[in-house]
Amino acid sequence: MSLFAKKSISSLLAESSDSEHGLKKTLSSRSLIALGIGAIIGAGLFSITGVAAANYAGPGIMISFIIAAIGCAFAGLCYAEFSSMIPVAGSAYTYSYATMGEFIAWIIGWDLVLEYAVGAATVASSWSGYLAQLFKSFGVAFPHSLMATPFDTIPGILNLPAVFIVVVMSLILIRGTSESATVNSIIVVLKVSIVIVFIVLGFHYVRPENLHPLIPANTGNFGSFGWSGIVRAAAVVFFAYIGFDAVSTAAQETKNPAKSMPIGILGSLLICTVLYIAFAYVMTGVANYHMFNTGGSGDLAPVAIAIQQMGHAGANGVVTPDYPWLNIAINIAILLGYSSVILVMLLGQSRVFYSMSKDGLLPSIFSKLHPKHRTPYKSNLLFMLLVSAFAAFIPGRIVGEMTSIGTLFAFILVCIGVLVMRRNMKDAPRAFRVPFVPYVPVLGVLVCLFMMVFLPLDTWMRLVVWMMIGLDIYLSRGIVKSELSKNDSSISHNRSYRITSLCGFGLTILLAILAVCHHLYADDSSIGLFTFSIVMVIFHIFYYFYYLMKGRKKIEL
Repeated sequence: MSLFAKKSISSLLAESSDSEHGLKKTLSSRSLIALGIGAIIGAGLFSITGVAAANYAGPGIMISFIIAAIGCAFAGLCYAEFSSMIPVAGSAYTYSYATMGEFIAWIIGWDLVLEYAVGAATVASSWSGYLAQLFKSFGVAFPHSLMATPFDTIPGILNLPAVFIVVVMSLILIRGTSESATVNSIIVVLKVSIVIVFIVLGFHYVRPENLHPLIPANTGNFGSFGWSGIVRAAAVVFFAYIGFDAVSTAAQETKNPAKSMPIGILGSLLICTVLYIAFAYVMTGVANYHMFNTGGSGDLAPVAIAIQQMGHAGANGVVTPDYPWLNIAINIAILLGYSSVILVMLLGQSRVFYSMSKDGLLPSIFSKLHPKHRTPYKSNLLFMLLVSAFAAFIPGRIVGEMTSIGTLFAFILVCIGVLVMRRNMKDAPRAFRVPFVPYVPVLGVLVCLFMMVFLPLDTWMRLVVWMMIGLDIYLSRGIVKSELSKNDSSISHNRSYRITSLCGFGLTILLAILAVCHHLYADDSSIGLFTFSIVMVIFHIFYYFYYLMKGRKKIEL
């Protein structure tokens, strides 16, 4: 059946080894580690740490980081086996194509758009705000109309700095992966240096009373401190880890992927975990976690509050900070961190679409390489326009959670893929093997699914809507344009139409249930979201019914 046709390992390896017409191999283990750190260290380290400590875990946020890291490690081990075995651009999309077939590969490829393109737009919007804060500290103010979208609380014309950073990062990517990696490495060195300075300076101001008790007593509500709060905070701070899988999208551009990919994936995850735990220790040690719940100062508030407590109290009890300049340095670190996150996300997105285009599931424009730089420059240009337009005109309040649920879904499929590969391709060569199979992949699935359950209902609704749009595209062009199935019989295509339509009906029913439950029970229920969901349900009932009947009619003929 064409719907579950798989790409052979041999064809994938042949594609990877095409040095004349394929992507240029320029990356080393060190470059991959820098790419991973560039994607991981960003907003999560500077903002989510304090927010999660204040609302869920207290000083126990350090334990939350360890739990989240364990979940990422399970998935990271699975990514390492796949990327060393199938060193081809496309990450989880390519792995799914080789193990579970075209239909699952399309779903995960479409899902990765949430992680990369949409996430890059969201980070670009935040980058704009921090740039304004930095200039404000030097007495320069940007016009609000050029810093806000038309749909913000206080509307503007467009978010111009967000467009600027997306354009700059896209042009760097077009120049070449080696150049992009060099820029990213410089950024990583600078922002990690500032993070280490914060840790080293703040270590001397840690007060034991702020860390006791390590796990504050539960308030009586599930997820509000206590062990349930630790676990909920783990689901929240997991958002700070997303991005290490972007390393795997550059497998085809790596000099020695069998050796370098496991080092890049697991090395970046290990380094960032150590920095996260140390950062959380200092932050909650120098300032009581209750102080981070002040609100009103934006994402920078937790770090700024901690820096204000790095000093000595006077006779009146007021602390005079010893390092007031550190706030500016942290602001610079955030800007650098966001820049490298945008760079790596745009890199990952273009490589996923490159692979999908090569397979015929997307138009060929996404796989056109630059004659000199051998990068998918047309794809980079298209995403430059798309992502910059999204960042310029649409506020990014909720897309972070959409990015996270998309990433968790990708992790689950990669873990399942390892189980399938170990069963169906036992003798295939592997430069790296996941230990303790099936326990590690199964635990990876369970931990990621557990974190997905903790995400709000409206995030699930948006994921379902996104998947429905993906099925629409696959029904309209993917089934007949696919390289693996374009020569199949009409009967085979009809089976694909029928199965895809039935899956669409399942998503439609799920969206209706989620919309009703969210409207009735959620505290932040929105009539606009409910109305949009119902309209999507009604439209897709007719849409999927059309393709279901189209397939059946051809079978009858």
